[in-house]
Amino acid sequence: MAKLIICDPVAADAVEAMRALGVDVDVRDDITLDELAEVIGEYDGMVVRSRTKVRAPLIDKATKLKVIIRGGVGLDSIDVAHAEEKGIAVCNTPAASTNAVAELALGMMFALARHLARADATMKAGEWAKKALKGTELAGKTLGVIGYGRIGKALGEKAKVLGMTVVAYDPYCTHEDIVSMDELLKQSDYISLHLPHTDETHHLLSTAQFAQMKPGAYLVDAARGGVVDEAALYVALTEGTLAGAARDVYSQEPPTDEALRKLVELPQVVALPHIGAGTVEAQNRIGEEIIKLVKEHLA
Repeated sequence: MAKLIICDPVAADAVEAMRALGVDVDVRDDITLDELAEVIGEYDGMVVRSRTKVRAPLIDKATKLKVIIRGGVGLDSIDVAHAEEKGIAVCNTPAASTNAVAELALGMMFALARHLARADATMKAGEWAKKALKGTELAGKTLGVIGYGRIGKALGEKAKVLGMTVVAYDPYCTHEDIVSMDELLKQSDYISLHLPHTDETHHLLSTAQFAQMKPGAYLVDAARGGVVDEAALYVALTEGTLAGAARDVYSQEPPTDEALRKLVELPQVVALPHIGAGTVEAQNRIGEEIIKLVKEHLA
């Protein structure tokens, strides 16, 4: 019987469905990397989310491993090339959380446009800041989407329904909405990021790019930490180059570094704790996709 270790939370009914396939499933969703390194050699498969990082030293200890399943979109938390060199398949569930992340990005745009977080905070503090919280409407504005894959296109479709103009930058995509990066930066009132963090995309947005953006533009980041140069973003926000930013991802998670805390605590920043795929529906779809992958590789 194949053995599978689940290293991060997965829906309970999905776990039972995997067991019904005849797989010996161990749920260790609070396991540390040190503990995982001690036991990984016992398993034929592993399921991870964003918490568990699967790097080369851990892979080298996984002498029986046939498959690593990432419940979610990005694979930047896994040394994919090293795993494949060892004959280990690496899979993910890219479509399962598409709508959840696209909806969150749209919600972040509304939060910026109407100062929702600040309005709520002032009400809870006993203030009535009605006159100080005049917002703007999304209709008639231009949304620039950087990374026009599943999530980026889903967000673009939703934005168009609201009356927004959508432009996109993606060097690997052909679509009528595609423009150059320079044009996107110059045209967009809102810029939303939907791409992985790689050597190519590291600090894709930094001082030079912020300087090209429209005065008063907003940045939405529900992609991956590291795509945005956070030190440059702090300067752009405090100097008024950008009107605000909404972020669900950070170069350090949780963001305990002093400089990151200063960024998170700015009043013009809406900060979320990486909840992009955190809906009941998305988690159920992720569970369903994981079951299919376990059946394909282990059952």
